[in-house]
Amino acid sequence: MSVELRPGESQEALLKRFRKEVVRDRILSTYRKKRWFVSKSENKRLAKQRAARKARRKMLASRRRG
Repeated sequence: MSVELRPGESQEALLKRFRKEVVRDRILSTYRKKRWFVSKSENKRLAKQRAARKARRKMLASRRRG
């Protein structure tokens, strides 16, 4: 990840722009996920849990609307 200093741009603005790019590209979250090894079966189990939670939230949101 790199950002170029624009003409007339302050160091604070450059740093702010850099931080936004890091967040947008999800660099920190990717780094945190790869800090420890997680087996394929564990990844599948976690993905199922996330999908179930997402479906539950979607169902509750639709109940509130209708």
